[in-house]
Amino acid sequence: MNQTHGHGVADLCEVGRQLYAEALRLGRIPRADVSPAPCLVEFSLLHPDPDDPDWLRPVSPIAALAQRLHPIEREIQERRHLAISLTDSFEPFMSITAQDRPTTHAITVLEGIPRINEAIQRATAECRSEILTVQPGGGRPEDVLNQAVEIGHGIIERGIVMRTLYQHTARHSQGTLEYAEQMAQGKVEIRTLEELIERLMIFDREVAFIPAQDDRRVALELRHPGLVQYLVKVFEQLWRRAAPLLAQTPYAPPTDGISGVQRSIAHLLVEGHVDEAIARRLGMNVRTCRAHIAKLAAALGSGSRAQLGYLIAQSGLLDKDS
Repeated sequence: MNQTHGHGVADLCEVGRQLYAEALRLGRIPRADVSPAPCLVEFSLLHPDPDDPDWLRPVSPIAALAQRLHPIEREIQERRHLAISLTDSFEPFMSITAQDRPTTHAITVLEGIPRINEAIQRATAECRSEILTVQPGGGRPEDVLNQAVEIGHGIIERGIVMRTLYQHTARHSQGTLEYAEQMAQGKVEIRTLEELIERLMIFDREVAFIPAQDDRRVALELRHPGLVQYLVKVFEQLWRRAAPLLAQTPYAPPTDGISGVQRSIAHLLVEGHVDEAIARRLGMNVRTCRAHIAKLAAALGSGSRAQLGYLIAQSGLLDKDS
């Protein structure tokens, strides 16, 4: 495209716009007045007046537009023909691919809670045989549990096997225990572990959902067989180490006045984790976590947080878990 005055014909400078409009209104314009906008002559929007060379006459906007659209339309037509030819050439190969290997989106980004829930509901409705879930954190709110009961009954009626992993802290939630008792009538098993990975849902070992952000407002829907099978293996490894929810609490018995959960907190303190991170990993709120830390400090006679880490290491407390 011809360039002049620092712009193209599609983006005339303001001076050029004003002078061209004035020339159209008056029918002609003095050549001297056009000197600030040489683009008008360069783009053939003005041409010399045959009766007086000191004046310029405007070219009709319709004529100017048609002159510039014609090569563009011709190029579009040529590209359209090329697109049709390419489609005809590749169509036989597309049909072969469709027969041999159905195409699927290996990874789909789901943004927003509504879209995430919609995708999970669709996967639940399409599920044929098995659901595996990891639900980190403590007990669930009542409204969430009520919804889970409703969904769970539908799963039971369809004969689907469901296995869910919670954290040990869920054992202190009466609502969660009642939910587990109701689900026990079907092919639903619930186990707990002290620490879990982030939230995970797997349907028929074909599609999995994992969070993509800490606030869980963005998730990934995974359909790549290799990724899904890897996550299944992770789940199975955690499942083998977990204890049934309705069985006896799996924490080790207290030793020297220090409970199993407090020993777990001691491990994480020595590793340098802050209270919020420890609470999140063990599925408890920060207040409960700090209460356990206070009891641990009292049992070891610690007067400060820095001293507590030293006393944990010196006490041999962590050796008793190995």
